[in-house]
Amino acid sequence: MLTVHHLNNSRSQRVLWLLEELGLPYEIKHYQRDPRTMLAPPELRAVHPLGKSPVISDQGLVIAESGAILEYLVDRYGEGRFKPAAGTPEALRYRYWMHYAEGSAMPPLLLKLVFDRIERAPVPFFVKPIARGIAAKAKASFVQPQIDNHMNYLEAELGRSPWFAGQDFSAADVQMSFPLEAAAQRGGAVARQPRITEFLQRIHARPAYQRALERGGPYALI
Repeated sequence: MLTVHHLNNSRSQRVLWLLEELGLPYEIKHYQRDPRTMLAPPELRAVHPLGKSPVISDQGLVIAESGAILEYLVDRYGEGRFKPAAGTPEALRYRYWMHYAEGSAMPPLLLKLVFDRIERAPVPFFVKPIARGIAAKAKASFVQPQIDNHMNYLEAELGRSPWFAGQDFSAADVQMSFPLEAAAQRGGAVARQPRITEFLQRIHARPAYQRALERGGPYALI
């Protein structure tokens, strides 16, 4: 049976969601982040050398990276669902969003997470003002403007069609869920974006999304 190596509060939640959309049987092996460092436990290295999640095991294959996993699942089990027909404009948009989610949307959100932690990190009192000042300056001058730029872009794109690849829900929407949920939690920028807010409300209301939450456990990004 297909196994999802699932880390709490991570990208692997969207893998569970797609599996529920597909109606596939699967089992979950749960892993918990270190409460101090928030890193994945070393046990994941026994599954994949990078020791990160998501990872799936299926019929002798071990597949990592969210986009690669979602594409594998749709290609192998989708039977034409959750992916636009080849050669169409929608197929090109689908491919674009599958790559954009991690290649463009996530880096500034990860930078914000890093600088937020620098601001809160325990350091000697005489260093704290300097560390906080550098982090605040980096966020104000570069990180937050980048996040805002992406959110404005995505808001406009969702004005073209209700789903990222076109009129129909696809795995691209599953892939895009994580950066938008992260932006809502970390950046606060989506509160000013009604289409993004409505998109998140729609995906969170999907029965398959709700089932994935029940199976995956607490998910702090919503």
